[in-house]
Amino acid sequence: MSLLDRLNEDMKQAMRNKEKQKLTVIRAIKSSLQNEAISKNEELSEVDELQVLTREVKQRKDSLQEFKDASREDLVEKTEQELALIETYLPKQLSDEELHQIIEETIQEVGATSKQQMGQVMSAVMPKVKGKADGSKVNQFVLRQLQ
Repeated sequence: MSLLDRLNEDMKQAMRNKEKQKLTVIRAIKSSLQNEAISKNEELSEVDELQVLTREVKQRKDSLQEFKDASREDLVEKTEQELALIETYLPKQLSDEELHQIIEETIQEVGATSKQQMGQVMSAVMPKVKGKADGSKVNQFVLRQLQ
């Protein structure tokens, strides 16, 4: 089942169950996917869909931090719920151990020995973990490994 099919089914279910917030989030995701398809002028691949979902998660996380800084607990709770819902559509996230393993293997493949080669390592690691790990977390792990 494609992501769009899954979103449509979940949207119908949310309408039946009168889950307004879930319905709003699903519509926002569908809208972002449709906008991306229009801008690319072609049907989206799984990688493109993953990029859109990742962008949606990042936007929510940024908003969440701002709401926490402003002590807006009502918006914090709402944004956390939205974030949890969007993450259900993403692939299973890699554990720290799995991520360390991938990074170590990639460092060996690239032959990196210092922080100056971090760019090479990151450009080799990111396609392997796309959508399965947060980029900032990968960056921290790579930096730690190269020190």
